[in-house]
Amino acid sequence: MKIFAPLYEKVMCWSKHKNAPFYLYLTAFVESIFWPIPVDIMLAPMALAKRHLAWRFALGATIFSVLGGAAGYYLGSALYDPVVLPFIETMGYQGKMVTAQSWFIEWGIMVIFIASFTPIPFKVFTITAGVMGMVFWPFILTAFIGRGLRFFLVAGLMVLGGEKMETKLSRYIDALGWMTIIAAAILYFTLKH
Repeated sequence: MKIFAPLYEKVMCWSKHKNAPFYLYLTAFVESIFWPIPVDIMLAPMALAKRHLAWRFALGATIFSVLGGAAGYYLGSALYDPVVLPFIETMGYQGKMVTAQSWFIEWGIMVIFIASFTPIPFKVFTITAGVMGMVFWPFILTAFIGRGLRFFLVAGLMVLGGEKMETKLSRYIDALGWMTIIAAAILYFTLKH
């Protein structure tokens, strides 16, 4: 069943739109606070569609993601009880917050680097950093390094892959899409129990 190929074609068209950078940077900002969709989903096709601007897109995504991280930190430190806690309870994220807090205790600032570079939900850790009173500037610097490495890696892969990457992606996009959904479902049910 080919549902991802038409979506991929639409995303590639949207990535060439004049307002695409604005939406990329907005997504990068809100993804660090509450948005569930990773920035890479917009960054990769934009870097592929406009390879001459890929590094600018990666830098902008990094800056706005870290600014969003600072906002998440503020929410955790100053507005946890009135804003964050009701949201966590509504979404059923209590377990994720407990896990994040235990990771902070065990690994300290390295958990920010891990969360900023890997697919682990960064937003949980930006808010938890504020809740736990992590020192702000080391938090920002570590987030900047991790996010920058991730977004520049994505942009770099698109630039280096070029048209060959675009051809391969368009050929295998449906298989990749279904594998991602299956992996997410397995991860969800594994973590749920």
